[in-house]
Amino acid sequence: MPPIRLLRQLTAASLLIVGATANALANDECQLTLSESLLDLGLMNRLAQTDSAPQRLLGERRLRLTLACPQAQDLSVFYRALAASAERLQFTEHGSYALELSDGVVDGRSVELGLMPVAGQPPAVVGPRLTWRTGHLVAPVQGGAVVQGKNFSLQLSLSAWADRAATYVRDATTWEVNGTFEAQRSGRYRELTLRAHFAPVACTPQLSNGGLVDYGTLLAKDLSVTNETPLPTRTLQMTVSCDAPVPFALRMHDNREGSATGGTDETAYGLDRDGSQNKIGRFYVNIDPEDFSADAYGALYRTDSTSNGAAWSSASARQIPIAANSYMGFTHLAGSTQGPVAIQHLSGTLRIKAYLAPTQSLDLRQVVQINGSGTLEIIYL
Repeated sequence: MPPIRLLRQLTAASLLIVGATANALANDECQLTLSESLLDLGLMNRLAQTDSAPQRLLGERRLRLTLACPQAQDLSVFYRALAASAERLQFTEHGSYALELSDGVVDGRSVELGLMPVAGQPPAVVGPRLTWRTGHLVAPVQGGAVVQGKNFSLQLSLSAWADRAATYVRDATTWEVNGTFEAQRSGRYRELTLRAHFAPVACTPQLSNGGLVDYGTLLAKDLSVTNETPLPTRTLQMTVSCDAPVPFALRMHDNREGSATGGTDETAYGLDRDGSQNKIGRFYVNIDPEDFSADAYGALYRTDSTSNGAAWSSASARQIPIAANSYMGFTHLAGSTQGPVAIQHLSGTLRIKAYLAPTQSLDLRQVVQINGSGTLEIIYL
């Protein structure tokens, strides 16, 4: 009976050495510190965004930057990273992030912040809260002029975004970029790492009756001796439920590969072989877009790809069997060649059509078991 199954002590001691000479050396150097050197935005959850904005906010983090020097001096700091725009830095080629500056303090007193394209020049922008511009230094400002001091601290608020399409990954993916804060006068620096993780959408497919199509017992006298015998069409209800809308396609794998009658048709799947290794027949899994619905779309159309998703056929309402070497997906736009639309919940009817080989080509000296099997695969695009 042809089932369609969904596969897819260590102990350590510390030694502290102190002395007047070591302290004197440390006191001669500026110290640049970050409250955190690694900002991990965690695992992205696509359920968090339901709008259609082209970019998705990945998260926001805050940290403190402090520059402490033994003598009053220029406290300007530069941030070195790849620019994505005038006010954003690159978070790989598919994302960006921005640094907002606020709460500036010099030697215990609040100051404004200024951005300078070149050290020594007057600040181009001044305010209590600024967005760090690429290629600019930040410095403490009071009365419109850059001030010197021994200790400078400010709060950094980092926000990161990703192109929405880039978050739809096929495999677990981690993004990571580095930037460097550098004290302009002392040359001290600290590195900041930004990281985010993306996981593929999880889609759960189900078939009614466990994916089993049972034709029961067929008598030889009811089958054609010289021609193929078509068996009655059977149906299975299929649902695909994903944790978020995602474009996907369907493809079929023949678990009885090489046993299908009728040549090399990629839409035909084998019904196995009899005791004498004769091919028993073949079956097809037909999809009619009119039998399917998805989310709030009013109608669905079938679109196919024979190039692993590189190009797609013009979307059509025509019924067609699922193929082994082609992708089949759904879109809500008739005639579209843009490929499948993002779907979260899909449901519809699969129509199974089977054909038995002429009985003269089978060994009927013993019971012949129809034993077709196929795997319906979901391919994330």
